[in-house]
Amino acid sequence: RSGVPVTPEQVLFTAGTQNGLCTALLTLVQTGDEVLVPDPYYATYEGLVAASGATFVPVATRPEDNFHVTAEAIERAITKRTRVLLLNTPSNPTGAVLTQKEIDEIGAVCERHDLWIICDEVYADMTFDVPFCSPFDRPHLRHRTLAVSSISKSHALPGFRAGWVASHPDITPRLVLVAEAMLFGSQPFIEDALAVALNEKHPEVERLRLAFRERAETLIKAFDGSQAITARMPEGGMFVMLDVRRTKLTGEEFAWQLLKEQNVSVMPGESFGKGGAGHIRIALTVDSEILRDACIKIRKLAEKLCSETK
Repeated sequence: RSGVPVTPEQVLFTAGTQNGLCTALLTLVQTGDEVLVPDPYYATYEGLVAASGATFVPVATRPEDNFHVTAEAIERAITKRTRVLLLNTPSNPTGAVLTQKEIDEIGAVCERHDLWIICDEVYADMTFDVPFCSPFDRPHLRHRTLAVSSISKSHALPGFRAGWVASHPDITPRLVLVAEAMLFGSQPFIEDALAVALNEKHPEVERLRLAFRERAETLIKAFDGSQAITARMPEGGMFVMLDVRRTKLTGEEFAWQLLKEQNVSVMPGESFGKGGAGHIRIALTVDSEILRDACIKIRKLAEKLCSETK
């Protein structure tokens, strides 16, 4: 995908991305260390960091910046106990895709403060207009980066639990020691399937990416001109965050009322950290017609709530 050569000594097979992230964190940190995470963040990250014994430190982003974390914000959050920066690009839930320039700026901060970078790249094959860039792809950052991914999203095979961690060859033996305590071996046919998925071109992967893009565009169009909801086109992934703050409800309150009144289920933004407050997350995992109908109901409720607050 990236053209970066890797050897078998640099790759650890894992039971999906989640297992890879857990292995990486348990290898790199201990009690008393701090892990920086851009906020909003995937819902399991807090638990992963807690399981490692480290302290979870959210780094704020802004909806107005499409939730892109900045190098300056990361540097402000660093203390003498900071050991790891955990990135997710493309992001779940925000759809933010970090550019090469942003990766290099963030990497420069990590170089100055000697931080490890763990990058969750499970949506790497699902970018729309912004090309994917991994810190592992950048030669000057490769020695301090652990790139974690799987075929769960790109190939729609979450049940296979087939993923990997790519890192410097000196790190892999340490990862193996931790991984063996959690997963002592894997099924050879699963590893064979992973090799086929990654080494051969599969048109289904591109069709899936285009389907998510088309659904995202359908959703954004459904809220065009709305005075109650702000919808920003994601740069990748399979989710869209909707800003419902003008309704005067929290994301959680809006989600519950939407379920009760319109029978539409969404995730409240607060599930993904303080940065998601006042938002809801929509999954692009249903066809466009169902999505369009759900958007009509979401807009109807939001505009009703806004009219009641005037």
